[in-house]
Amino acid sequence: MNLLLITESDLVQPDRAIIRDSRLRHMLEVHRSKVGDQVRVGLLNEFMGSAVILSLSQSEAELQLTLTEQPPVPLPVTLVLALPRPKMLRRCLRMVAELGIKRLILLNSFRVEKSYWQTPLLSETQINEALIAGLEQVKDTRLPLVTLHKRFKPFVEDELPSLLKGQLGLVAHPYSVTDSPIVLPIDRPAVICIGPEGGFIPYEVDKLMQAGCLPLDLGDRIYRVETVLPLLAGRLYSS
Repeated sequence: MNLLLITESDLVQPDRAIIRDSRLRHMLEVHRSKVGDQVRVGLLNEFMGSAVILSLSQSEAELQLTLTEQPPVPLPVTLVLALPRPKMLRRCLRMVAELGIKRLILLNSFRVEKSYWQTPLLSETQINEALIAGLEQVKDTRLPLVTLHKRFKPFVEDELPSLLKGQLGLVAHPYSVTDSPIVLPIDRPAVICIGPEGGFIPYEVDKLMQAGCLPLDLGDRIYRVETVLPLLAGRLYSS
């Protein structure tokens, strides 16, 4: 934890907060904090800064807050991701937050098993826990927006075209011929579509391209989703 994230519910005054739960345990057991120490803090979806520990016990810590810093600039990406298997989902959520992606759409696909949609990891609480862990790692406060779409065709036909207005649509899928080669890096916002393990089926690739996406070929290697996310971010927006 490189940033202690607090929420409005932690505030007892505009510039004071009391924390308990796992964040307190982390302060005590990992950082071995003591009264008078200064820690990096951020208010969820608001400013960042520092805090002085006014009091500290095994049950709670009181912090004096000074929050004057803007969070980092987001990555200009909307990620459309075929729902990963549960074992991978939490890692992907955390990676999304770490990369600065602020909108994630989890989408059904032919190769997404129906059982994946039953995982408790898709509860709002568990999604937010994974996202917050990523924010704390990279010192960010802006929580990504995550939405779930269990039907591929209605999303691609009815919602994706409006998402693509003013943005570059990309589908990460091997494709040998394209009339619109993509010059990397890019300098505009993008909607990036990434398929499940095994990739999108041809029908799905065709539908995404009909909606306005361009194919982006990452080469012959077959990557795991948590590998392709930072790879794409680096290639698309490297300076």
